[in-house]
Amino acid sequence: MAIALISFQQLVTGWVQFIYYGITIRAGDPKPQPGSLRFMKHRRRIHTLVIISYLFYTIYEAHYQIQRSGDFYRELGIRPDADDRGIKLRYRRLATMYHPDKQAFQDTSGSSEARFVQLKLAQDTLLDPVKRFAYDRFGPDILAWKHCSSIYDYLSAGFQAIAPYYAGTAFIMILMGIIGFLERGRYWRYVTFFALLLFESHTLTRPYFPPLTVKIINPILARFTAEPPYLPFQQLILARKVVVTLFIAFSQLGPVLQEAQASSQPSNKEESLLQQLNRLEQATADADEETSRLLALDMAPFANDEQALKDIRVKLKEFLVQNTIRSDPEVRDLLGQVLKKRRVGAPAGAKGMR
Repeated sequence: MAIALISFQQLVTGWVQFIYYGITIRAGDPKPQPGSLRFMKHRRRIHTLVIISYLFYTIYEAHYQIQRSGDFYRELGIRPDADDRGIKLRYRRLATMYHPDKQAFQDTSGSSEARFVQLKLAQDTLLDPVKRFAYDRFGPDILAWKHCSSIYDYLSAGFQAIAPYYAGTAFIMILMGIIGFLERGRYWRYVTFFALLLFESHTLTRPYFPPLTVKIINPILARFTAEPPYLPFQQLILARKVVVTLFIAFSQLGPVLQEAQASSQPSNKEESLLQQLNRLEQATADADEETSRLLALDMAPFANDEQALKDIRVKLKEFLVQNTIRSDPEVRDLLGQVLKKRRVGAPAGAKGMR
């Protein structure tokens, strides 16, 4: 599963990078070649964006599943802070609508009867303070805990239900660390794990809703979406999904960020080459300075004779030009061919070019 996910992300990264070059680079202009520094830098950034997008998608998917599952408050159409009077009034109104005797001739599939039974179960659960406390923190799983009658009983059953999840996760993390896997981000992975454990323990044992839910998450949902507020057990489901998402982020983003950091720092070979180039540049500058000094020393006797300096410059220019032309192999071959053509047809022993 993990290998298939990584392969899919690499495939999407290649598509996105191809589309990015098609949009940002004009037709006819060269594109960065695979393996070049620019190409690898773009690929790392796009791959990071793909991973982050996937992680946000998994969180949204968890949110969608939670909202789709519903809860007793939504079925009754009341808020989580509704009192007993509000619950009874809402139930009576819905019961008159979905009572089996009233829907007997209109509903032949039995869905209205099931709806009525579900509404009755929701009312009975929310009117009982103990069951309501347990439902808000553990969700519909409490309906199967028939032996529980007090808050202590429900808390004991709830902690027994979630203990295998934390024990199994801790065992896998320790085992993977021993055999050498999950090395990147190991410290933050443990910090996240224990933070989730502490947050869930606090949420389950407090008589009030978590401040994170009341002051941050639910106000955001109410302001920007039409979704109903989160209950504590729904928030815990989402928190577990976020932690798993962070574990994936530590595993996948770690190598990408480490590669980017390594590429931003020159290697030992590059540093050595850079030092050699600096030394060569300094040697060239010293040689140029020494040549200028010697030339000035040779020109010292003619320093006050402008005509002599002018003649020397002209002759030096002619010498350089002639010497450059004569030393060029192509020029010498061409002159040889011209001279050979001019002597074609001349009598034996003739001298000169005519």
